[in-house]
Amino acid sequence: MGDPGSLVTEGRAGERSWCLRRVGMNTEWLLLEDGNEVTVGRGFGVTYQLVSKICPLMISRNHCILKQNAEGQWTIKDNKSLNGVWLNRERLEPLKVYSIHKGDHIQLGVPLENKENAEYEYEVTEEDWERIYPCLSPKSDQMMEKNKGLRTKRKFSLDELEGSGAEGPSNLKSKISKLSCEPGQQVKSHGKGKVASQPSEYLDPKLTSFEPSVKTTGAHVNPGPAKVIELLRKKKKASNPSASQSSLELFKVTMSRILMLKTQMQEKQVAVLNVKKQTKKGSSKKIVKMEQELQDLQSQLCAEQAQQQARVEQLEKTIQEEQQHLEGLEKEEGEEDLKQQLAQALQEYRSLVEELNRSKKNFEAIIQAKDKELEQTKEEKEKVQAQKEEVLSHMNDVLENELQCIICSEYFVEAVTLNCAHSFCSYCINEWMKRKVECPICRKDIKSKTRSLVLDNCISKMVDNLNSEVKERRIVLIRERKALQQISASLNQARNLMLTCKQL
Repeated sequence: MGDPGSLVTEGRAGERSWCLRRVGMNTEWLLLEDGNEVTVGRGFGVTYQLVSKICPLMISRNHCILKQNAEGQWTIKDNKSLNGVWLNRERLEPLKVYSIHKGDHIQLGVPLENKENAEYEYEVTEEDWERIYPCLSPKSDQMMEKNKGLRTKRKFSLDELEGSGAEGPSNLKSKISKLSCEPGQQVKSHGKGKVASQPSEYLDPKLTSFEPSVKTTGAHVNPGPAKVIELLRKKKKASNPSASQSSLELFKVTMSRILMLKTQMQEKQVAVLNVKKQTKKGSSKKIVKMEQELQDLQSQLCAEQAQQQARVEQLEKTIQEEQQHLEGLEKEEGEEDLKQQLAQALQEYRSLVEELNRSKKNFEAIIQAKDKELEQTKEEKEKVQAQKEEVLSHMNDVLENELQCIICSEYFVEAVTLNCAHSFCSYCINEWMKRKVECPICRKDIKSKTRSLVLDNCISKMVDNLNSEVKERRIVLIRERKALQQISASLNQARNLMLTCKQL
């Protein structure tokens, strides 16, 4: 029989399909099938499950939904996700449907600190099926089928291991010892640089919180797995140890990876310190790059510790089930020491869980410090805004109290200053002098008028910084004054002509 993938390719050969192309990658593309709703998230029951390796909670359980509308146009909707959905660099409103077109840029989540782009960025495209098919990401149901097959294979391999144990205890010991961390053996690092041999006080204090779990002296490297191995050897004839062995194997592999990551992190810290000591001025980019690599190792270590904690809890549940099973066998065979050893193993694993919780608290303290820094920055911005508003209000007070004409109650228009040092609008004082030739404020006789260009320029510049309503009102007032002055000038000319005519 042929390959199923080739059959699917041949069945849709020549067709063009819509998909979300992962930016910068030729894998993990998301297919948009006509007539089907596509859901994306990290939870179960979605079409495509996205589990971030850097920040597991970046993608929500049901992050977004893509489907076609009545006209056949593809749309996207943010399903109340925590970190949002971005269409062409603009965040979408939750539960609101937006149309997407070819070439649009879709971003799920936000970029992490010191990174320009988010982890999941896509481009809407329409390609030939032969081009899309090799790059498609597997759907959630396909991944579940694959995981079931892997669990079946693992069960068969464990049954073979149990059968080989019947041939002789030495063979079983050799297979189990391959998976465990030997007491005197050092974990080899795959990173660059030398093994971290400097004292811990030279390392970054934010990253040395993991030291209690890294220190290994002599033959004491995590005594819990060794005792569980002895326990499983003793009860091999009494019960089926396949569940405990599978959990124990996963635990040992994760422990070795955690130790390797911690060693790499210490090596990277030592390398950063050496670069900082050697280069005082030049290689700032190299230091930033190495610090970024150090943060990546730290995030990987956090993810491994979270997986370790979950597996420890699973192992604890498995041991509890084994303990209940052995309690029934103790009545027949009288194995009292087995129960004590199980209790001791549980206590040791609980101490390991407590240590992981302490590490988690240290990370929470770092996050709280960052939050405080953000709050301080917000407070500084608010203070600057308040100072700006205060300056504007003070400027308004000056304009209202000092730069207003007492006759028209408006800002000076073509200000003039009298011999008594009081200032008025040119139009206003001319109209006033038609009735009285004295100052409206101090009642002194008006002997001279001087145009004040300084006041006009000051008022013009200050009005430019005010709102548009004040600007428009001043422009209208200036136009009205000019029109009135022209009318009054024409009337004066007419009067003069009439007087001239009468005299003739």
